[in-house]
Amino acid sequence: MRNRPSAGELLEALAELLEGTLLPALPPGLQHRARVGANVARIVGREVELGPDAERRADELLDAVPAGDERALWEALTEIVRADLAIAKPGYDSWDGE
Repeated sequence: MRNRPSAGELLEALAELLEGTLLPALPPGLQHRARVGANVARIVGREVELGPDAERRADELLDAVPAGDERALWEALTEIVRADLAIAKPGYDSWDGE
């Protein structure tokens, strides 16, 4: 049995506290810092949840690329960057280049 709440859940609670409770009560000069803090907490939460699988998958993809196969390397790198974007900036990972 895992301890609850998880690290990801705690980070999301912190983000919600910063953004939903503290941000409206802060003076305008500090509101941006609260937004940044909430964003950082969410990124770290996604890294905790998605990062280990993304790292493992990146290793598998790169190990499977035959030497000199530029197309396979491009496809592997594209998938790796999409996984990184899913952590850092969700929604950008689905961009199709058009």
